[in-house]
Amino acid sequence: MFGFKFSRANEVPVGRDRPMDIKGQHVVLGQDLLPPFPKGCRELMLGMGCFWGAERRLWQIPGVYVTAVGYAGGETPHPTYEEVCKGKTGHAEVVRVIFDPDSVSLEEVLGVFWESHNPTQGMRQGNDVGTQYRSVIYVDGEDWLDAVHASKAAYEANIRAAGVRSPITTEILVAPPFYYAEQYHQQYLAKNPDGYCGLRGLGIGYECISPESQA
Repeated sequence: MFGFKFSRANEVPVGRDRPMDIKGQHVVLGQDLLPPFPKGCRELMLGMGCFWGAERRLWQIPGVYVTAVGYAGGETPHPTYEEVCKGKTGHAEVVRVIFDPDSVSLEEVLGVFWESHNPTQGMRQGNDVGTQYRSVIYVDGEDWLDAVHASKAAYEANIRAAGVRSPITTEILVAPPFYYAEQYHQQYLAKNPDGYCGLRGLGIGYECISPESQA
């Protein structure tokens, strides 16, 4: 795990007790941004650099119920964008992906994740540098950890076969608290089609080897 390290504890912003004031429906998918979500849905938090482009890519997956952008994996409760960008809260910019595994599989979502960014860069993604841009997968239950680690191993084998020697640095954990980002960040590129998007993959396909095929 490529974990975040704080330089001095007293540098961590205190944060706040109240959550961000978020309301309304997803601009593209039309679903409520806030829970409760339908029975049977599960959740991933995925970090692949700036969350604007990452969210747009993830809401395009058929079967995804709703997405939202926010912050996770740090220490400051209910941080602001400015606090996260200073690199002292420990949070990653993440996309919360809510989906029904009967409609779209974990495997399919992870395939889009691996192919859509460069998971070997540590605390950066392209020209975006900082702890908030690290690659992360946060799952909503321990029952998914083995499958996620298997997908990482499969994609690492693929990129090595293609000549990439840098190891994957993606942080894989059971989900910490999710804090919604400010309203204007939600579905930013749907509201601002010409806005910045730094999302870039390695151009190497993902194909996980299932346990059945290894038998």
